[in-house]
Amino acid sequence: MDELCCLDGTVHSLIFQNAENGYTVLRLVTEEGELHTVVGCIPCVAPGEHLTVNGVWETHPQHGEQLKAVELERRLPEDADEIFNYLSSGVCKGVGPATARAIVDRFGVRTLDVLEQEPEKLTCLRGITEKKAQQIGGSFRQQMGLRRLMAFLAQYELPPALAILLRKLYGDAALDAVRANPYLLSADECGVSFSATDEIAMSLGIAADSDERLQAAVIFELNHNENNGHVFLPRDKLVAATVQLLNCDGDLAEKALDDLCARGAVVQEQVANVTACYLRRLWAAEVSAVARLWVLLSADADQGRQVDRVIAEIEKAQGITYADQQRQAVALAARTGVLILTGGPGTGKTTTVRGIVALFQRMGLDVMLAAPTGRAAMRMSELCGGLEAQTIHRLLGVTWNETTRETSFTKCEKEPLEADAVIVDEMSMVDVSLFAALLRALRPGTRLVLVGDADQLPSVGAGNVFSDLIRSKKVETVFLREVFRQAEQSAIIRNAHAVNLGQPPRFVNDQNDFFFMCRRSADRAVSTVVDLCKTRLPEKMGIPADQIQVLSPTRKGESGTESLNRLLQSALNPPAPDKRQRQWGEKVFREGDRIMQTRNDYDVVWQRSDGIVGTGIFNGDVGRVVQIDPSGEWLQVNFDDRVSTYTADQLSEIDLAYAMTVHKAQGSEYRAVILAAMSAAPALMVRGVLYTALTRARELLIVVGDDSAVTAMAENDRRQRRYSGLKWRLCNGS
Repeated sequence: MDELCCLDGTVHSLIFQNAENGYTVLRLVTEEGELHTVVGCIPCVAPGEHLTVNGVWETHPQHGEQLKAVELERRLPEDADEIFNYLSSGVCKGVGPATARAIVDRFGVRTLDVLEQEPEKLTCLRGITEKKAQQIGGSFRQQMGLRRLMAFLAQYELPPALAILLRKLYGDAALDAVRANPYLLSADECGVSFSATDEIAMSLGIAADSDERLQAAVIFELNHNENNGHVFLPRDKLVAATVQLLNCDGDLAEKALDDLCARGAVVQEQVANVTACYLRRLWAAEVSAVARLWVLLSADADQGRQVDRVIAEIEKAQGITYADQQRQAVALAARTGVLILTGGPGTGKTTTVRGIVALFQRMGLDVMLAAPTGRAAMRMSELCGGLEAQTIHRLLGVTWNETTRETSFTKCEKEPLEADAVIVDEMSMVDVSLFAALLRALRPGTRLVLVGDADQLPSVGAGNVFSDLIRSKKVETVFLREVFRQAEQSAIIRNAHAVNLGQPPRFVNDQNDFFFMCRRSADRAVSTVVDLCKTRLPEKMGIPADQIQVLSPTRKGESGTESLNRLLQSALNPPAPDKRQRQWGEKVFREGDRIMQTRNDYDVVWQRSDGIVGTGIFNGDVGRVVQIDPSGEWLQVNFDDRVSTYTADQLSEIDLAYAMTVHKAQGSEYRAVILAAMSAAPALMVRGVLYTALTRARELLIVVGDDSAVTAMAENDRRQRRYSGLKWRLCNGS
């Protein structure tokens, strides 16, 4: 980061302030009388306030030189004139210039103390009733509460924006809530590390062996491992992890876990030979999913008496002849309530799904199509004759519950989907919570077809749903294994299947759509990737840069997505006088940039070109920055014809997407893919990552990197074990 500079002065005037996120542009006057522009998250600031700002100088295209605040110290105005300027700015609701003058004339330098502690004294002034006095006092106390919360967080080097978020979550009692339980800062919404919250807790006098600390650590471990894909943890591993986290006695961790089980926050249950410990919501999701799946399985009704004739009619109408496995899948769709269809690239999954859709329509069934991501849903719709496909979240009507701080869905048992059949693509991406929510929204007797490639990476969220369902052998499953002649002509598909068998791709360049460029040093590999995107593919192959997706197994390192994105942004969308940009931390977002949403946000409002308005942008959605506000306060992003406005506090939710990790690309398909294949963390150098990367490309795949690293990935079929009880429950009927 650039060297910090310090400015000390008094707020002269506000140029801009957003009450929702605290983003402020102000003019600061120093003791020498110099005026400077300061920008940053400075909630509730007003003229007359004293600020000491440490920040970085930057030049704004419209507003010139300004100091971007990194940290600051605030002091309330002290003399009567400063207090009058402060109050007359509108910082306190119900107090304008005239009222401010009357209050300051009466109470002088004691004014602010009166407003906060004795607002009833304001009734001695003409026109101020008891009710108005209390309203003024309440408004001022709110401002002071937010300031004190910011000051408290600043002691621990936590950003001012966190105060705004805590205020949204806990209202006026936010500081009291944090003081009472600092560990709430490690919840997903706040994202503060456990070590940081533990330090705060210790400084507040919370004992090392307190129940509060021990139970918070247990819950943290379960939440942390949910992010690693585990639905539960074995009791012994959970206790051991808690002991390591806190460096505490094992008996204390055991007792904390028992107490959490006793009050229902954790559910402990025997799963196979393991004593499994679940967060209650994940236990409920798994149990619910199994129970509802059994209902669908037991409702099978044979409607296949004339299925052979119907399939023949569909073949004739579509001008195709099904292979044996494809015909088997279409026939089973008529005869069974739940069907799994799986296979690798080129095995005819899409053709089979089109046949199943046609079959259901001839049976008079209302069919709904869904997929985990917007890109996957769009592709599914295109491949199924334009029949609308939606993301699973949108199909279920996702909402955000402010009270429970959890997602909920309008479609459920009380208001099920108006569908006779639901077909879900890219099922390997669906975690246990989303699967349970989908099943809750299906009426008994609804037909369910689950489609995907079981060899791709598992879901980002907890569970291994698709694989568990297949391995349980309780659901009718059709494996499409034959690679069709037309698909065999694609070197992408041939190499993907070779990798799936543990063989490295062919490192020769006599293939029509698959090329390997050996670069054994990261700097040469990265330079080649940038050159391919900027020059070679657009000029020599006619593939525009916006139709090329760069992938990497990792975020970190010289060939990781963070480094690649900076270089690709500089090459493909460099700064220009006619392009506004907005800095956020070490990132710069510029008009024209390709960006990606990195977490689900259910409150983002979007509008389509046809005027339809909706809410919700989800993890993995990719868009383009179309406009940035001149002040830098907001930017507008177009996500496949859904235009959304992002304010400054939401910029942490987006990232550049010229390059993305293989995990983030799952469920999407691109005209051209460039894979930067260099050594990375051992957990990422596995067959599933390489196979998933190869199968993202539709027309062209270029692997740039170290052939030994690629070979090692193909040979390494190590799969991280995910603790899940779904298969066991299905096999045991529970």
